[in-house]
Amino acid sequence: RALAEAARRFYDDPDQKLQLIGITGTNGKTTTAYLLHSIFEAAGVPAGMFGTIEYRLRARVIPASNTTPESLDLVSYFHELVAGGARAGVLEVSSHALAQERVWGIQFSAAVFTNLTRDHLDYHHDFENYFAAKQRLFEGLGTPPPELAVINVDDPWGRRLLSLRSPRKITYGRESKADVGVKRYSQSHSGMSVVLTTPAGEIAFETPLVGRANLMNLLAAAAAATGIGIPAEGIRSGLARLTAVPGRFEKVDVGQPFLVIVDYAHTDDALRNVLEAARELTQGRLIVVFGCGGERDRTKRPLMGEVAGHLSDLAVLTSDNPRSEDPILIMNDVLVGLQRTGRPYLVEVDREAAIRKALLEAREGDVVVLAGKGHETYQILKDGTVPFDDRLVARKVLREMGFGVEMQDQSRSGPEPR
Repeated sequence: RALAEAARRFYDDPDQKLQLIGITGTNGKTTTAYLLHSIFEAAGVPAGMFGTIEYRLRARVIPASNTTPESLDLVSYFHELVAGGARAGVLEVSSHALAQERVWGIQFSAAVFTNLTRDHLDYHHDFENYFAAKQRLFEGLGTPPPELAVINVDDPWGRRLLSLRSPRKITYGRESKADVGVKRYSQSHSGMSVVLTTPAGEIAFETPLVGRANLMNLLAAAAAATGIGIPAEGIRSGLARLTAVPGRFEKVDVGQPFLVIVDYAHTDDALRNVLEAARELTQGRLIVVFGCGGERDRTKRPLMGEVAGHLSDLAVLTSDNPRSEDPILIMNDVLVGLQRTGRPYLVEVDREAAIRKALLEAREGDVVVLAGKGHETYQILKDGTVPFDDRLVARKVLREMGFGVEMQDQSRSGPEPR
């Protein structure tokens, strides 16, 4: 705390010169942050962004080392943003950052809650501790609470946040009565057509994003932007102009007659969301390649196996980032849940070989989901970290299969080790 406070004094409190929006929750933080950054830019408000993939500082982009930077780094980044003419900033605020008080003394204008599902229980031990860490963003860490609380009321943990004494609240949801909701939407392989209802009126737009999870992210961004007073046209334009988020339901297209999706889903809830979204786009079979990271919450492993088995037509179990653990033992934990489903599956410890098997299985109209690593450009093994990118591997295999010239390349780098 003392170092962070000294840094703010040294840089003349740069955070107080920015309209800061903090986003917390298990899933959806990254896409919501990209959407809000896009809205700020569309509305003519120069903004920075900090999250799992990268830090955008106007003049430069830095690959992220942590979802939320360390406090000293964060204050210096704020100073750089202010010097570069920025007037706003969007931050993913992880539960680790809140528990470790990396954002101590930073006054947020708005706090956004996306959802709370199983993750990081190796660190927080139980859901109550996990929720308590998230809740700190809405209470203020050494500051008054944020002026605006943006809450997903479809989530039971979000509904608990409604009891907090925030100066103002704005709610969003699809299933519950909320300030910002969905009037209608439709989707295809190319994206979604959406009409949102807000206190400022309806906002209609088309977006390349697909899936119900992304619909919630669109709601979160629209609710936050509405709550801080951004005009409807800026919101509409910002939501529509974001073409993709690296490693978040990212398509790999080299002209093959089936859909290949790369997604960061590494919890049972996130995997469920991505497979349900993929199923809506599937004319044939749904194939998933997935694994679980080492040195992380073991309790989610059989749950992820169950989700993969129940929601896919073929699950290919492989390694993720095993770290110091034996990948075979990790996969055995996952198999407990996967075998319980009685559904078809393959086991291949080598991730590239697993991706190859899945793609060779695919036929016209199928969807292949490569889950778990998303934007990551490495794999963490016992003996060290090696280059590995699901998107590049998929493109290589597809070309080896004889498919044509690449249609698009959205790959980018800048991961945070999970």
